[in-house]
Amino acid sequence: MDQAIDSFIRFLAVERGLSENYQLSTQRSLSEFADWCAKKHKIDNCSHVSLPLISEYLADRKRSGLSASSIKLIVVALKIFFRFLASKGAVARNPSEALTLPRIERYLPETLNEMQVEQLIDSIDTKVSLGLRDRAMIELLYASGLRTSELANARLENFSVEDRILRVTGKGNKTRLVPVGRKACEALAAYLSTERPKLLKRHSGSEIFLSERGTKLTTARIWQIVKKHAKHSGLETNIYPHLLRHSFATHLLGNGADLRIIQEMLGHADISTTQVYTHVDQQRLKAVHRQFHPRA
Repeated sequence: MDQAIDSFIRFLAVERGLSENYQLSTQRSLSEFADWCAKKHKIDNCSHVSLPLISEYLADRKRSGLSASSIKLIVVALKIFFRFLASKGAVARNPSEALTLPRIERYLPETLNEMQVEQLIDSIDTKVSLGLRDRAMIELLYASGLRTSELANARLENFSVEDRILRVTGKGNKTRLVPVGRKACEALAAYLSTERPKLLKRHSGSEIFLSERGTKLTTARIWQIVKKHAKHSGLETNIYPHLLRHSFATHLLGNGADLRIIQEMLGHADISTTQVYTHVDQQRLKAVHRQFHPRA
């Protein structure tokens, strides 16, 4: 079973071009299933796996306290794994074919309002060391709705100052073009002309945002920077990088942007992922109506 998993992960990497994080997550799910099969039932061959066996494993994981969203990831991993094996003739039938995905309660994403975003950005002191960099980062997160990994990997050659466009590589190594707002462009220009040259070292790459050592910023470091400025801003809301992405989408929708355009800018493969923001906006509309309508 381990050899089959390795072969499948290579398929995801080479033929499907899926991200390293997705490969690692899928490999972990499948390896944990293989270990359970070996320890509990002495099964180490994929052809001996049955639907009742998979159902028993999922029930076992549920009893251990695993959330529905985590179980859904395992189900998806098992389904695409056994579909792959069946297509290669490695198993006579796909034992996971009848598996259904668990229902997951969808939570509406948290967002900042426009005044809170302004307060966060205005609280960054650009006169201190790395202030220009940090402001440019947070401006760009909000202006273009980037994921943290996309911000970390943003490169100079992919940013057009004249067109105010940034080419980013998102999930599944898919490339998309995102517009960059005027204020974010101004913040980027100030950082690139004044502060970034001072951070350059001989080993520096062409990433837009560099650390004090001249290396690419990690996603964990970007998280820390956003949290630091959120604390200094005086906002009591729990602020993190992805919150700015949610706010970007919600504010676009609230100001009349088309949902399909927002989907394209966010890099969502499925429109249903983007549709959650319509519910957020409806909540805002209802709250305004309740607050201001005399007969609400």
